[in-house]
Amino acid sequence: MLKLYKKIVEWEFWPFWFFYIPIYFYWFYLGIRARSLMFFSAANPLMEMGGLANYSKYNVIKQFDAKYLPPTVFLGTEADKGKALSMLQEAGLDFPLVAKPDLGERGKGVVKVNNASELELYLKDSPAPIILQGFLTEPLEFGVMYYRLPNEARGSISSVVQKGFLGVVGNGQSSVGQLLAAEQRGKLYVESIEKRYPELIGYVPKLQEYVVVEPIGNHCRGTTFLNANHLINAKLIDTFDDISKNIKGYYFGRYDLKTESLEALYEGKIKILELNGANSEPAHIYDPSMKLLSAYRHLFGHWKRLYRISVQNHKKGVPYMGLLDGIRLMLKK
Repeated sequence: MLKLYKKIVEWEFWPFWFFYIPIYFYWFYLGIRARSLMFFSAANPLMEMGGLANYSKYNVIKQFDAKYLPPTVFLGTEADKGKALSMLQEAGLDFPLVAKPDLGERGKGVVKVNNASELELYLKDSPAPIILQGFLTEPLEFGVMYYRLPNEARGSISSVVQKGFLGVVGNGQSSVGQLLAAEQRGKLYVESIEKRYPELIGYVPKLQEYVVVEPIGNHCRGTTFLNANHLINAKLIDTFDDISKNIKGYYFGRYDLKTESLEALYEGKIKILELNGANSEPAHIYDPSMKLLSAYRHLFGHWKRLYRISVQNHKKGVPYMGLLDGIRLMLKK
């Protein structure tokens, strides 16, 4: 009953398709103006469909200087999966790892892999291509929504979200499962945590011991998305301008990254987990304190920027994808 109540009363937990109903109408309106419902496919020539669906994450991240990336191994074929351990060894990459589908979205199929046995099980159940990355221990994780109009030299940042991972503080007596069940937000995820991390749910943390229960920073897995737009300033924009302008064919999307500190963030000392395209959201809107109308205001502005970038690229010769081709591609998701 609690889950149902939360999903009705707190819009943060509404199903994606329901929350986006007003945006569908706005997308249709923008599509009429652009004379193509697939206008967003021109937003990022680097990415298939502009980065809305079924684009290769690896093809995007390999455009970056290696200093911005965690150690990464790409398993592009089924044959590569059989050589995964030797490929990890050649890359100097050890456990734990983060494994994810190259074409995945919204955290689907992303897992932390602690050893060779877990990797073998993951590869057995997951079709190639797959990305394996070193598990990063930097304490801060952000999503930075960057965009640049093709007709302008300088870009901007419209959203910064800081991720608060699902965790508990021990009292020396209660198990992780009990501690989660005692929290308003945590109790929503007890069942899913028990399925994913059965060895953790019964663990009894020491007094004041902090335990990260879910290490993957996705909203659907209990991560709290916090509005960090107060961090946006000229220095941050300059930093992401410098990074982004070296990526040919990229104008609009969200960097998901980890960093040691705020100072490191401003200096560009970051590790990029992935770069999303037209499927990006200004994720700060999911802050529990965000009002629904404010969230929609940010989303409408977000789509207006996507439209403007797409139209400018189209005028420069970037074609819009055909509607039937786009539908076929989205149905592959």
